[in-house]
Amino acid sequence: MSLIPASFIEKSWRKAIGGLEYGTLEFIAPNGEITIAAGRLPGPSARFAVRDWDVLRRIMARGDIGLGEEYIAGSWSTDSVERLVSLFLLNLDHFSDFSDGNIFNRIGFVIHNAFVRRNSVAGSSRNIQDHYDVGNDFYSLWLDPSMTYSSALYDGTGELYRAQQNKYERILSRFDSPKADVLEIGCGWGGFAERASADSHRVTGLTISPAQHRFATERLKNTGAEIRLQDYRRCGGTFDNIVSIEMFEAVGEHYWPAYFHTVKERLKQGGRAVIQTITIRDELFAGYRTRSDFVRHYVFPGGMLPSLARFRQEAEKAGLKFAGAFGFGKDYARTLREWLTRMQAREAEIKALGHDQQFLRNWEFYLGICAATFEVARTDVVQVELVNA
Repeated sequence: MSLIPASFIEKSWRKAIGGLEYGTLEFIAPNGEITIAAGRLPGPSARFAVRDWDVLRRIMARGDIGLGEEYIAGSWSTDSVERLVSLFLLNLDHFSDFSDGNIFNRIGFVIHNAFVRRNSVAGSSRNIQDHYDVGNDFYSLWLDPSMTYSSALYDGTGELYRAQQNKYERILSRFDSPKADVLEIGCGWGGFAERASADSHRVTGLTISPAQHRFATERLKNTGAEIRLQDYRRCGGTFDNIVSIEMFEAVGEHYWPAYFHTVKERLKQGGRAVIQTITIRDELFAGYRTRSDFVRHYVFPGGMLPSLARFRQEAEKAGLKFAGAFGFGKDYARTLREWLTRMQAREAEIKALGHDQQFLRNWEFYLGICAATFEVARTDVVQVELVNA
């Protein structure tokens, strides 16, 4: 039992929402009382209803990890996770008592992610299987037909499949050779390899997910692409180009030097790598790297987002030339919303696969908070070009 009385929790919470600067919050207390808190500046509007004051006590203790845990447990509800989290992020200074978690939990979360779930060769395989090997059938219900699980590039189009192809085609447009030997680090279910093979590129794709390896191997068996169940650190040979799409986030800060060393060693002299990665704003990185959060604790254990400046620093330290970056973070917010809508529309079929309501709420929270971070520009997604000059 907590020593913190409910009256203190309520007072702290009402003080926090009373200082709202952006947007409008409709808060529904455990007794049904409704409070409307409106900031003086425009921002998202969202509803937040809690079952009891203990919900906010647990959030106060565990920060955004607790916020996610309580949502999955059904202890609070909202009309939109994305809008609610966007509102919290825009007003973060006023919600610090609830966003950071207590010092004991913060230390525990960081130790767990840094040491228990570290992305060694063996650890990477275990960590990635936790997320990707829930079943190809699950992902096929809500991803687009190319089975692409990374940000689309809409570029004026409204259709998800076409937007995913736009992303692949932009990457291919950065190649110098019309028929290149291409290494893809983290090939997923083979969407990029399929598109690149259609342009006569010779693709070697790496994955450490057995489920993805089986799917991509069957999918690409008539294309000439080679799909390997292999960690990037154990790959040999040299290639004209290297592509890595949203795999870097799962590498972990401790292994960033090994990742860039691999890119340098596998890339032919003069070759170009295109690495699509999620980044966190430069000024937020120092604080972010010393904490954990819901995504790193439950979704991608052992991972960490770089800032663009830190990404460039690590790449150049490995002897690679930074040749530019293209950002399209708002497109990721849109992609995540589309995935969530498609997933919710297939709820019955997902449950028929053996997944329960908590599983679905976990995904709803994950997709919603990620969309929020892109919408308020705490995070971005960039295609970075590196040259082995």
